[in-house]
Parts: sequence; structure tokens; C-alpha cells
Amino acid sequence: MPIDLHTHSTASDGTCTPAELVRAAADAGLTTVGLTDHDTVAGWASAVEALPAGLTLVPGAELSCRWHGPGRPIGLHLLAYLFDPAHPELVAALERVRRSRDSRAERMVALLRADGIDVTWEEILHYANGGSIGRPHLAQALMRRGLVGSVSEAFGERWLGAKYRLPKEDLDVFEAVRLVRAAGGVSVFAHPRASVRGRVVPDDMIVDLAKAGLHGLEVDHDDHSPAEREDMRALATELDLIMTGSSDFHGTNKTVRLAANTTAPDQLERLLATASHGKPFTQGDKLS
Repeated sequence: MPIDLHTHSTASDGTCTPAELVRAAADAGLTTVGLTDHDTVAGWASAVEALPAGLTLVPGAELSCRWHGPGRPIGLHLLAYLFDPAHPELVAALERVRRSRDSRAERMVALLRADGIDVTWEEILHYANGGSIGRPHLAQALMRRGLVGSVSEAFGERWLGAKYRLPKEDLDVFEAVRLVRAAGGVSVFAHPRASVRGRVVPDDMIVDLAKAGLHGLEVDHDDHSPAEREDMRALATELDLIMTGSSDFHGTNKTVRLAANTTAPDQLERLLATASHGKPFTQGDKLS
């Protein structure tokens, strides 16, 4: 029963439309897929409408968060599942983050143009196609000009990883956990030990987050080394948290494929049982 609970569509920074994504998930042999676009639920309706027979959709989002611990704040991501997409507080919070994403991307375009790189804001809007705007859309513009060969290269220090990178407004992670619970959803800390991405939070912070209502940890992820996976598995067991495994699929924006990492069926059952609002969808269901 292959289960992949972390994927992205063109509603944020993936390259498959939501409809294409669910068809690709079925073709990859998945029985359950989670749609978790960045800070948006815009892809839910078309994904539900296009669901093929035999595939279950767990609707969700990946929330841009920050931990304001000692020293410089650390950015992190929170996967939220089965929440009420109309919950007023959560809707307002996600709208603030999306507006900040737009403003940041527009300012990054201005930085590129100031250095003679003729990227236009209209072009970035075209790549985003109405979805949540992220750095991969700027990376596409750099790739089209032959300045980089891949999204990964565009995310390097010479380009969007440092020189032309600007901060955006993120949710305080403890507030994000509270909002997800208030909206009846389930929160899972995405790739919590991905040291290849930069600084990671200490275990003590995860303990505090669990006390505040965090439901799970994404243990199996391509950005976790074997040792990091075992560390997170041990911590999740100690804290009695749900353990997930996922591809973090972004289509051609990343090399990782669907079902590269998967979630055990018993852990999916725990996740579904924990939600107090939403439910998964199968073919023929409608998004109310």
C-alpha cells in the first residue's frame, strides 16, 4: 500500500497540475497521496475532481514557518493535513504569507534586473500560473536564459540561495501548530533534520512543539541521511508522534520521484483518526 504524503503541484512550485499529479500518483502505484502545496489549498478542488479509481487523496498544505529561538531565527516547514480550508484565522495567516511571497519575489526580480539580468515580473507570474509564487519560478527564468542548468543550481549561493535571496514573512511555528489544531487538522514537522538545507532546530524545541500540539514528524525524506532518519524515528517513538515518509515531489523541479519515500499504513491510520475536521477523498467525492 504505497502512501506518499508530501507532494507539490502547479498551485505552488511543482510542475504537474493537480490533475496531472493525481494521475501520476496512480501511475506510480500509489494508493494514497497527500497534496501539500506551499501556503495554499488552491489545488484541492481540481485534484479531487480528477481522482482516478483506486487512489485516495489526503488534502493538505506545507506552511512556511519560523522558530524564534536563541540566536538567528530558523526557517522550517509544517505539513498540515485535513484542516478546514475556510477556518478564518488560518485563511488570514496563509493570505499574509502568500502576499509576502509575492512581494519578496518581485523584489528579487528587481535585484536581478539591477545586475543586468532581464527577468520580468510578468514572466514570473506566467510561470506561477496563478499559484503560490516561490523561488523555483525565478529559477525557471534563469534556466530559460541559460544562466543555470537546473533548479538546484539556481538555488546555489551565486543565485537564489544567497546573493539574490530575500526573506519573506513566515508563521511562528508554535502559532502555526495552534492554527492547524484550531482548524481541525493534523500537523507534521516536514524534514525536521534536513541539515543539507542549513541549520536545524534542536531536539528540545521539537519536544516543546509536541507539548504544544504537534502531531507528527516526517522521518523518511530524501534530505535526511540514514543517521538523521534514525534520530527522528527514535524521537518520534519517545514522544509518541506519528511518523511519515514522503517524496516531497515537485515534478521536474526536483529529481526525486513519487513514492521515493513512503508512510506505513498504520501511521496513515493514526493521522486520519487524529483529524477532527477533514477526511480523505476518493473518486466521485466532491470538495464541499
